[in-house]
Amino acid sequence: MELIDVLDENGNYTGKVEERKNVHNNGLWHIHVGVWIMNQKGELLFQQRSKNKKLNPNKWTRTGGHVDSGETPLKAVQRETYEEIGVKIPLDKFKLLNINKEEVYIPDYQIINRHFIYSYLALVDFKIEDYTMQEEEVSNLKYITVEEMEDAYKNKDNSYTFIRWNDIEKVIIELKKIREELSKK
Repeated sequence: MELIDVLDENGNYTGKVEERKNVHNNGLWHIHVGVWIMNQKGELLFQQRSKNKKLNPNKWTRTGGHVDSGETPLKAVQRETYEEIGVKIPLDKFKLLNINKEEVYIPDYQIINRHFIYSYLALVDFKIEDYTMQEEEVSNLKYITVEEMEDAYKNKDNSYTFIRWNDIEKVIIELKKIREELSKK
């Protein structure tokens, strides 16, 4: 059973804890984390969601998940990274990029997803073969360039989850800046 801390609409903890399914069924505010994993070439790691996932099966996305009750977003992003792709990135390697508030209604599943998304960046030196996929969550991994990501967004490539995100244009600009800084080192 996955327990999640409930927030108010301003992102403050309410002191209430609910099961994940109740959080989504009742549209309760909570925290989700995601990480843009960038290698030394400035490429981004994407994972393909398992075909057995309820939401977005077989779609490409970044690593992430829900923050468990009592857990910090930083610890959650480290845990999710380890669980899903088998690498333990040190906490000091995660840089918080932004926090976005988002409300999404998914009618096919009767889910109201109200969450604050903590987006991180982690600069790593891993090759694809260094990762170990959690088969229940992930079916494939690949690195792509920021330009490939941008093209997928512009072409509305529905095989990626990020094409529907409200802030993706800002994210692409930020990732290009980070890659540029990385190339100067």
